[in-house]
Amino acid sequence: MKNKFVPITTLDQFRKFSNSRVFCHKEITPPKEGEGVKINFITPEGEKITINANIGDSIMDITQAHDIDLECACEGSLACSTCHVIVDPEYYDKLDEPTDEENDMLDLAFGLTETSRLGCQIVMRKDLDGITVTIPSATRNMRLEGKK
Repeated sequence: MKNKFVPITTLDQFRKFSNSRVFCHKEITPPKEGEGVKINFITPEGEKITINANIGDSIMDITQAHDIDLECACEGSLACSTCHVIVDPEYYDKLDEPTDEENDMLDLAFGLTETSRLGCQIVMRKDLDGITVTIPSATRNMRLEGKK
């Protein structure tokens, strides 16, 4: 007996690819009253968004949890520069020194500045309360087909 090809005739017969919720790198819960720290995002359009975040959350996780447009293609594995942000100079010196791996990825970032950092590497602390980071207008996400 040969297999017969039966065409799909209605959209109802298509299966959805996925119905799971959007993936976030880390589950973020709102901080308890008086325990959070403020972080200000300046979008490429110039809009200021202020978020109350937990100590210990990275900028990458915060943006994903609050639907702020920061690409984060490698999900914090230091394999890209798409979570590049520009830190307000007042707070830049309060951050830990970037690792060699972070510096290597920053070299690939679009619009690199003296106060550029990767959002996946900035973890919120009490002394960063009120930090302002600007999201660049573009990212450089390179994928080389067929390269190893």
